[in-house]
Amino acid sequence: MSRLRFGIFLAPFHPAGQNPTLAMQRDLELVEHLDRLGYDEAWIGEHHSAGSEIIASPEIFIAAAAERTRRIKLGTGVTSIAYHNPLWVADRMVMLDHLTRGRSMLGVGPGSLPTDSAMIGLNPTDTRELLDVNLDIIMRLLRGEVVTEQTRTHNLIEAQLQLRPYTDPCFDVAVAAVASPTGPRLAGQHGVGLLSIGATLTQDGFDALAHHWNVVEERAAHYGRPTPDRSGWRLVGLMHIAETREQAYKDVEFGIEQWFRYFQKVAAFPQMAVEGGNLKEMIDFVNEAGIGAIGTVEDARAQVQRLADQSNGGFGAMLLMAHDWANPEATKRSFELIAQEVFPHFQGQAEPTLAAKQRAEQTREAHAATQMTAVQVMTERYQKERAGG
Repeated sequence: MSRLRFGIFLAPFHPAGQNPTLAMQRDLELVEHLDRLGYDEAWIGEHHSAGSEIIASPEIFIAAAAERTRRIKLGTGVTSIAYHNPLWVADRMVMLDHLTRGRSMLGVGPGSLPTDSAMIGLNPTDTRELLDVNLDIIMRLLRGEVVTEQTRTHNLIEAQLQLRPYTDPCFDVAVAAVASPTGPRLAGQHGVGLLSIGATLTQDGFDALAHHWNVVEERAAHYGRPTPDRSGWRLVGLMHIAETREQAYKDVEFGIEQWFRYFQKVAAFPQMAVEGGNLKEMIDFVNEAGIGAIGTVEDARAQVQRLADQSNGGFGAMLLMAHDWANPEATKRSFELIAQEVFPHFQGQAEPTLAAKQRAEQTREAHAATQMTAVQVMTERYQKERAGG
């Protein structure tokens, strides 16, 4: 596996009832923190209901975050394109690509919350059908085509973009996938990346990992496209890391129950089913079901390796799902530990320093002897100089 990128998937998940203004500021500060730590990507969600995922426009958030950061790439994770005119989706992303000087990315999906789509008269079947139609239109527009097409929700008449993307030929585009083959099928068809959001959140998602990429490759071949590059495949997973496993367990007592209750009782999103009736069961579910890692850097490395093995060939980026399991300081520390102790093992930076240490250990005794000899020689030389006056 080539250099693995690391990033965050920021829905976000904040407890309902909190000050939303401060929560959004913490999200921006977290992205700044990740930029300083060397994280590669941050993907920002779009949601409009249910009270926890409070970012309505990932594009607006990205514009604010871009002004606070230097190198991290910023993506919509995801734009629910069934809700929007595909012309304006493409147009806004091209503008973001210019504003960020090539640091923007477009992630697309049907929309995860039925309570969102219901407010505009769409059901989950509608949104999935529109995902297919609208993605095709968006990709044609980004290639510079003129599009005339009537969809269920919009009428495009000789629609075209007035700007070409800043990135040549185009910024990264990726399709979301949980457990079904819909996302992989579209990724292969259009030659774009894949965001496996459910890769570690359910056993079905984990089991489907290698199959998902097979679907991408099969569809790409069907449409006469080159073999897809696995660097465009991003997996989303759960982690909270501390210096000790006991500390990690204590940290997540702060807010893990709220996160579980959201998926168990609030969000009508059964693909993200989680189990656990109390704190211990919730922590055990994350670790024992293999959906994530609450523990040490060793646990984090093992989880990433497990996903790499299951993918049957590797993937391009490990995105850590943002959550409020721990307080803000412990959360930032978790990301620091991952950057310090996990990145190097998957980015080719651990082996050289470990090898250098081993070489030095193996030759230490001989080199130490020559050091002592050098000191003795120089001491004797000095003594002779003094004696000779």
